[in-house]
Amino acid sequence: MLMGRAGSGAARRWRIRPAAWAMTARCLTAFLGNYAFAATAASLTARLLPIARVEATAWAMILSFLLYAIVGLWCFAEARLARVAGVVWGGALLMGAAVWWIGVRP
Repeated sequence: MLMGRAGSGAARRWRIRPAAWAMTARCLTAFLGNYAFAATAASLTARLLPIARVEATAWAMILSFLLYAIVGLWCFAEARLARVAGVVWGGALLMGAAVWWIGVRP
């Protein structure tokens, strides 16, 4: 992960490989971004289901666990990091905006 640079022992500087930065970004997207994605999907689903509020919340939370697992696996299966970040973070932002626009369920 870390790659040393030639030089004296005390003045030795370390740099991180670009692949390590990409994997760090992918992990942050898979864990934090996916959490935001699943949470906003659960909120949006709970507001859109035409059943009682408690049941809608329970079903949305159950589905969000499945969604979190599927999207988390996809984050590491997809080759392009830009696509992963765009879908996960963009989807979380769009669903969050939709939840804010819909408002509180009556």
